[in-house]
Amino acid sequence: MATKFLLTLAICRLIVTVGLTLDPTELLSLEMEGRLSLEPSDVGSASRDFGGMQSSEPLAVLHPASAEDVARLVKAAYESAQGFGVSARGHGHSINGQAMAGNGLVIQMSGSSAEGSRRLGPRVSEESMHVDVWGGELWIDVLRSTLEYGLAPKSWTDYLYLSVGGTISNAGISGQAFNHGPQISNVLELDVVTGKGELMTCSKEHNSKLYHAVLGGLGQFGIITRARIALEKTPTRVKWIRVLYSDFATFTQDQEYLISLHGQKRKFDYVEGFVIVDEGLINNWRSSFFSPRNPVKISSLNADGGVLYCLEITKNYHESNADTIDQEVEALMKKLNYIPASVFTTDLPYVDFLDRVHKAELKLRAKNLWEVPHPWLNLFVPKSRIADFDKGVFKGILGNNTSGPILIYPMNKNKWDEKSSAVTPNEDVFYLVALLRSALNDGNETQSLEYLSNQNRKILRFCKEEGIDVKQYLPHYTTEQEWRNHFGEKWNLFSSRKMEFDPRRILATGQRIFTPSLNPTRGASC
Repeated sequence: MATKFLLTLAICRLIVTVGLTLDPTELLSLEMEGRLSLEPSDVGSASRDFGGMQSSEPLAVLHPASAEDVARLVKAAYESAQGFGVSARGHGHSINGQAMAGNGLVIQMSGSSAEGSRRLGPRVSEESMHVDVWGGELWIDVLRSTLEYGLAPKSWTDYLYLSVGGTISNAGISGQAFNHGPQISNVLELDVVTGKGELMTCSKEHNSKLYHAVLGGLGQFGIITRARIALEKTPTRVKWIRVLYSDFATFTQDQEYLISLHGQKRKFDYVEGFVIVDEGLINNWRSSFFSPRNPVKISSLNADGGVLYCLEITKNYHESNADTIDQEVEALMKKLNYIPASVFTTDLPYVDFLDRVHKAELKLRAKNLWEVPHPWLNLFVPKSRIADFDKGVFKGILGNNTSGPILIYPMNKNKWDEKSSAVTPNEDVFYLVALLRSALNDGNETQSLEYLSNQNRKILRFCKEEGIDVKQYLPHYTTEQEWRNHFGEKWNLFSSRKMEFDPRRILATGQRIFTPSLNPTRGASC
């Protein structure tokens, strides 16, 4: 009764203050266990994201107590005469407002659950080697729970304070993807609330169309309330190695060799890399690797075009094989052609390696440099054109100042399920190029949001003019034609799946792929 009274007050406030365009009885009849909030702090959080470049206020925010709460709300939106958009929000790490719902409702999946919540924490099956998790669970909490059983997920993102539902709605990638595939290749089963408000369980064998649609589906087909993730036995420690290259062709040749070893025992477990066009970057970003007493200087390494490339690799191990790990690493390193004097190695617990970016976050927060605009640009570049991209972007458009790290590493296409909604270049090997820049208002024009955004547009224009068929990861477009071009031959299937699972196009409207079917009318009065 108390919950229903509070819900009544919330809906009446919506009608009075913002003119909610739906009959209040439609929400009052839901009898949700969660909390519908109009608190400025909740609405304000839901109107922002990590990108810091968009703002769109929802009418209210639901803190669900269960998957049934999510289903009830979405069903109300679907069946409402007027209709309203509904977006699921995890940790708010989207870049361009993808999880926002202007004049709609946001379902806050991550964070503390509502009073009386029936949401369960991660549930591990040692026998079946999997974990069932709530869609809003953060990967760091999944890791902590599975470690109690000596197990962990196989594929990760570099940053663990992201929601499970959020990453598998995109793909979820890191340096393990060459071997295990992206996170969406390691999802065994899902519970999903479709755009009709139906709570459905799906897998490769059961409701497979929905399963494949949701994986990498940008939230367009349903809200993930549970995911079953495959696990493996957890190593205890990691050899973490970085080596430098001055020649791009040699760098990419070595990266491509290393990812060709996927599935073999004698391989590195993680392969990434980054581009260094700024002398300060190599000594400041994740700088625990490089000694401040002996800084690395680009000018001293004969960098091609003033650019260096850093290969980042790891080898996992257990205490039981600690005596042989150095020999295994040495044998693999002999196959590589890096600058001989540029080997930097550290040894650390496996958990500390996985959570490495969070430590950088804490440092940036202490300097008030975390909550700034992030005009990130993530691209999948075909292997056949990565040298052209290097010449035109790394040695051309970027100049000598990057305002943040630039990741580059290859992946194997055969580790991605083509039935999923995720889009990659049509080549056996493709590269992620991630320009992870931060915009600062410090008087330096090259670090301003306008400058960096313009630079992103120049990069995309260069790719288009040169015929480099890149695909955006965490895509952001503003027209249907751009989305059609992005999905290519998958567009017809993507749009038909949309009509099947979200016919009123009310889910994840912040992606701006489809126009929602709404019929706004003047709100009722309380």
